Order: sequence, then structure tokens, then C-alpha cells
Amino acid sequence: SGSGYFLLKKVFPRIVILRIPGYKIGYSRHQKWLSLKIILQMPRILWAIWRENRWLEKAITQYEIDAVISDNRFGMYSKRIPSVYITHQLLIKTGNRFSERILQQIHYRVIQQYRSCWVPDNEENGLAGELSHPEITPANIVYLGPLSRFELMPQQRRQYEILVSLSGPEPQRTIFENKMLSELSKIQKRVLLVRGLPGEESHSLTIDGQVRIVNHLSPGELNEAFQQAGFVICRSGYTSIMDLVKLGQNAVLVPTPGQPEQEYLAAYLSEKKYFYSVEQSKFSLEAAIKNAATGGYQVMADNMTCYKKYINEFVQSVEIRNFAAQ
Repeated sequence: SGSGYFLLKKVFPRIVILRIPGYKIGYSRHQKWLSLKIILQMPRILWAIWRENRWLEKAITQYEIDAVISDNRFGMYSKRIPSVYITHQLLIKTGNRFSERILQQIHYRVIQQYRSCWVPDNEENGLAGELSHPEITPANIVYLGPLSRFELMPQQRRQYEILVSLSGPEPQRTIFENKMLSELSKIQKRVLLVRGLPGEESHSLTIDGQVRIVNHLSPGELNEAFQQAGFVICRSGYTSIMDLVKLGQNAVLVPTPGQPEQEYLAAYLSEKKYFYSVEQSKFSLEAAIKNAATGGYQVMADNMTCYKKYINEFVQSVEIRNFAAQ
């Protein structure tokens, strides 16, 4: 659903894409109200989970589905076929310990409905800290190692001094975009700003011959752009972090206000000296450039091929099951 639909349609134009509504979880502008806001949405979220589970059961029959891999969709499990759940958030951050414990219990009940839960992080020295390594973990989890859609391209020439990659829910995406445009007007550097709007028409705009603005880039184009930049400014979403680690790219992380997961990841990785991070309200481009260059931040080198073993085992188990059924 949403922007994910448009992205998949562009990247995989020939596959069948079935649309189903998302949960449409609303986030608070202020963290102190986030727990209450999530609790108030729980009846609607639980109804959406039940509805998508019913939808899946019909789709299995209609499309002869052999297996399901669910990326954080709670209701995409079935007893009829193998189903796997993917998440790096075994602990869902809300900023409130009481609500975190309640959500964790609910989350673990969901995870137990699946054959296994794949966690895209290292089993030791994880990128996601306590999000992926809480004190108590479900019995069916498998640590895949970090995942990234990107590939190293060592021969890339420097095209931009800064790449700004915007993403996330409104209105914070637009608020940060406007702040970035204001900050960029104060400097003279070659910049690529990716607005993160895959549903919009693709077009390019250049300001003062220095700042190029695009609505969206394909994964391949974004892969190149990340490696053509001196450093990256982006949200501290976990997908972006894994991409940065894969490429060994220096970055400034600016968490989305009101999203405790991103705020935790930014603080955790900054404390470990992997990336420099700053709150959106305190963001200054001049200070970010200086601190990213002189802070002594080092990105971890990592082997991101562990997942292949588990994917192969899963596919083989599905093939054996289908053969036995015949």
C-alpha cells in the first residue's frame, strides 16, 4: 500500500502486485503523547490485522501461494502454508517502559503465529541495539545479518559533496525538506536532494547550478548516488542505516521527531561513533558538515551475505513440501 506500492511497481513492473490497506498508524508530534496515541489506535490496528489475515486466506487459494514472507505485517500468517515474519524491532520503542512491555507481549504473540521470525541484524554486536536484542526473545527467531539493496561500486567518481535523502511520514518529511532548502541556500556546495516521493512524477530541478532536486530515484540510481557523495544526510530509519553500513558511507542522521525507534537508533549509533546524529530542531548544515568531517566517526565493515543460507533453506523447505503434497 501507499508509497511502497509505487516503488515496487517501478522496480518490478512485470510481477503481480496485490494491494491491501496499511495500518495507517498516526504518530504524535510530541513523544510524551505517543504511547497514548498508539494505545487509542489499538482497536483499529487489531481490526486491520484480523482483516488482512482473512484476506490472505482467500488469496492463498485464489493465487495458489506457496509461502509468505511478511515484512512487519502482523496478519500475514497461515497454518496452511509456511509463513515467516521479518522485523528488527523485537522491542517496539514508545518512550514509555510500561507501554513498551505491553506492546512487546502483543508483538510476541503475533510472532508465535509464524514458523519463524527473521531479524535482519547480527546475532552479536547488533546494529539495532536493544531493538533487536531485548532481554527476552521469542524461541523462533533467526538472525539473518543486516540486509541491503545496495552493492559496492568502487570506481564511482565524486559528483556531489552532499546527498540529502528525505523519507518518512508527513508532515515531518516536508518540514525537514523546507529546513534543508533554507540551509542549502547558505552554502555553495554541489548537492543532490532526493525528496523521497515515489508516487510523484520523476523530474529534476537545479537551483543556482549547485543543488539538484529529484522526487525519487530507483534503487540502482540511489545506490550510485550514495557512492557519488562525500557524505549523506538522511533519517535514521533502519533500512537507511543498513545501506550506509554496506557502502561504508559517512552520514549525518536526523531522526524523525516523534518516532522513538529512529531517535533511539540515532543516539545508539552516535554513542558508538558510527555516525554523527542531530535532532531536527537543532539541525544546522554548517555544523553537520563540520562534525561529520571531524568527529572521528567510523562506519562498521560488515559481511552481508549470511541471509542467503537461510533463504535457500526456506525455499528448499517449500519445494519439499510441495513435492510431498503431490
